Amino acid sequence: MDDWRDHAACRHEDPDLFHPIGTSGPTLMQTEEAKAVCRRCPVREPCLRFALDMEQSTGIWGGTSETDRRALRQRAG
Repeated sequence: MDDWRDHAACRHEDPDLFHPIGTSGPTLMQTEEAKAVCRRCPVREPCLRFALDMEQSTGIWGGTSETDRRALRQRAG
């Protein structure tokens, strides 16, 4: 079975980019930089689905931050 992670745009990026610490200042720029990688990723949807299914509470997954995923879960009910 083909693993979506093999095709992820982040695969060759520094993993720390996708785990910003904090919510202001330089962290906002880091978050946007990570999300920019996600925007060009061919497996963004499976990545986000994985993060939601596994209840990933930290990091950038599928172009979403922790706050973004929390809002998605709340809307889903």
